[in-house]
Order: sequence, then C-alpha cells, then structure tokens
Amino acid sequence: MSTPADQSLPLTTGLVEALARGGDARALSDALRSEHDQRRRAECMAHIQTDAMQLALDLLVREPDVDGFFREFMARVVDESESQGCGVWLLNDDGSRCDLWMANIRGQHYAAGTPEWPSIALPAEGMAAHLHGYQAGWTATIDYRGDDPRLPAPVHGFNREYGVESLIVAPLSLPARPLGWVTLAASRGDACEATWRAALLEAMARQASLALHHHRVLEQSHKEVRRQAVLQERNRIARDIHDTLAQGFAAILMQLQAAQRAGAATLPESVAGSLDTAVELARTHMIEARRSVSALRPQPQGEEALGAALTRLADLARRTSGLPVELIVNALPPFGAGVEREIIGITQEALTNAVRHSRGHRITVQAEGVRGVGFRLAVADDGRGFAADKSGNGFGMTSMRERAERIGASLTIVTAPRRGTEVVLAWEPPSFSIPGATDALR
Repeated sequence: MSTPADQSLPLTTGLVEALARGGDARALSDALRSEHDQRRRAECMAHIQTDAMQLALDLLVREPDVDGFFREFMARVVDESESQGCGVWLLNDDGSRCDLWMANIRGQHYAAGTPEWPSIALPAEGMAAHLHGYQAGWTATIDYRGDDPRLPAPVHGFNREYGVESLIVAPLSLPARPLGWVTLAASRGDACEATWRAALLEAMARQASLALHHHRVLEQSHKEVRRQAVLQERNRIARDIHDTLAQGFAAILMQLQAAQRAGAATLPESVAGSLDTAVELARTHMIEARRSVSALRPQPQGEEALGAALTRLADLARRTSGLPVELIVNALPPFGAGVEREIIGITQEALTNAVRHSRGHRITVQAEGVRGVGFRLAVADDGRGFAADKSGNGFGMTSMRERAERIGASLTIVTAPRRGTEVVLAWEPPSFSIPGATDALR
C-alpha cells in the first residue's frame, strides 16, 4: 500500500494564503510547519491502516475460528494502544438487541457463556442499551470522556471506580448493515493520545468487521450444506418407507379384502370378525406409513383431521381389545404444520400401551382446547399401573416424549401400582409460549 509520503499532496490553505501574501516569513513558516504536521499525521494514519490490515491477515491465518480471532484481536488492541480494556458488542440477527460478547480487561480474556463471565463487574446492560439506542454510534467512531453525559449513569460509576478517562467506540459495520461495536477504555485521555487510539481502533474495527462477516458467510454456507444433507437423507428414508412399508401394507390390505369378499357368506362369525380387525389394522398402518412419508417429504395432499383420527384410533382399540374405550373430543384449536401428526402418534402409542399392558377394564381418551389457543390430551386406564421410577422405560415412552418435544409440548405420565395410568399431553402454540433466552450470538 502506498502512503501519502510517496505521492504529491495538494498545498494546504494556509500555505497557499502565505504565498499569496507575498512570502511573509512568519506566515510562510507557520504554513510550512502546518503542512509538515499534516503530512506526518497522514503518514501515521496510513501506517496504522497498513498495520491493522496486516495484523488482521495474520490473525485470520493463525486463528481461523472467529472466537480465536477476536480473542487475539482484543489482546493486541489493548496492548498496542496501552489501554485498560476492550469489549466487543454484537447485534442479534434482526438488530433488536445488543449484547456484550467478549471482553479483555487488563490482559484477562472473558467470553459470554464461560464460567468466569459472571465475575465481570461491567455495567454491560446499560452500555449495551446505550450503544443500541444512540444512533450516532451506528456509523461513526465516538470518543467519550469518562464522565460524558451521553453515557448511562452506571457507566459513569464504573469509569470513576476504575479510572477510565477515555472510552472510544468504533462500529463493526458493513455497507448494508451494522454488526456491532468495539469499545476501548483507557486511563489517559489527552487529545493526542485519544486521536491516535481512535484511529487505531477504527482501523482495527474495519478489519474485524470483514472477519466477522466472512465467518458468518461461511457459517451460512455450512448450514446450507448440512440442510441439503438432511433433506437428502429424509428423502431416502421416505422412499424406503413408501417402497417397503406403505406398499407392503397396501398389498396386505388388498389380500385381506379379497379374502373378505370370497368368504363373506361362509366364514364363521368369529373368523369374519378377526378378518375385519386385520383389515382395519392393515389400513391404519398403511395410513401411518403414508403419513410418515408425507412428514419426511412434504407434498400437497390432504391429511386426516385430528378429530377423525382420534375416532378411528378409539374404534380400532375397541375392536382389537374388546375393552370399552370412551372418547371425548371438545372444541379443538388450530394447529401448526406437523403438530396433529405428532399428537396422533402419541395417542396411538398411549392406547397401544393401555391395551397391551394395563390389564384394565376401561380406557378414556379426552381431547380439548385449553383457553381457546392450547390443547390437552389425556389417555387414562384403570389398570394395574406401574412404579413411577419405571415410567420412562421402553421405546414407546421414549417415542412419546420425543414427539412431544418436537412440537414444544409437555408430556406427563401419572401412575402408581394398582392405580391405573394417565398420559397427559399439554401443548400451546409458540406465539403463546414464555419467551426463552436471548438469541445466541454467532
């Protein structure tokens, strides 16, 4: 990179005026001195820019991961500028929140999510809110005094306690949008040092912005590769289910229906009843196999409504077990994509467990909306129950819990020896759920 010293610079206004006045010695001397100082400053800034770019390239080669890059970046900024601390503040994806991501305080590195993070006595929330809300900080480097009235009161207190006289804030930004900020705290705040530190921090921030953007582009690329791999595997599984299980159940169903037609008038009543049940079982499992194919590889086709599916499952349980199965379906809320499929799967597994293992005399299935937006399902029997510490055993129980987790629902199993068993599913749409933690910073 060429510096201003390698090129001819235009004459300054002062030098031009001095020459125009006919060469007044004092004015000419002052103008020359000013010209010299400006050249020196320009050369200094050019060296800072060159050194910052070279440092960033060295760090990218030596620290390919973004955490390692910023760890070393902050350490070098603090060391080169003889400052007390440096912090990196990042915006979340939609720009609605700013959080302190990393900090270097007197040579000690801190990162969000690590055990030592809570020990930092920084007014992080107040400073984050200030950075996010103070619009000038989106695009320009700002040099604050330690007691600058623009800073929040908690930051004033921290600066007084730790002797911070200068706080410089440089944006991490791209032409399209801001990414966050870098802050540099120093104990000495005279004008010359502040100008030099600001230039250094601004130059380093530009390179750090490119490194952060490069990391995020790579992350997006890796996510897309993983997403494509997942889609390919889901399609493969869907093809296997369609070509084996679904087609196999369809063939079995056709053969059973043919046997029904052939022996309609001659088969004993008990055999005809068993054949009817076998037909219904084959039809049910064919539907479930096709439902699994649809879930793995969505395609435009109608799906069985929840109420109709519960009626079918309850009727099938009655026919296969001979037990009375009471079904109560009240007003149901609207469900998101895939939610009904998981609820049907949980109901089928709970009914199967009750029929096979409960040794009870009665089963009740109740499905209803809760406060107009949520949903509650209960499958209960009056059978033998089991010890509570064994309620999580078995693939069926694990499958029900995994299905509940996929739709953000809670699954509770209430049971005790000789007290029966009740499986309770509670679901609320995501927009009514309690908000979780803030978005993870990348």
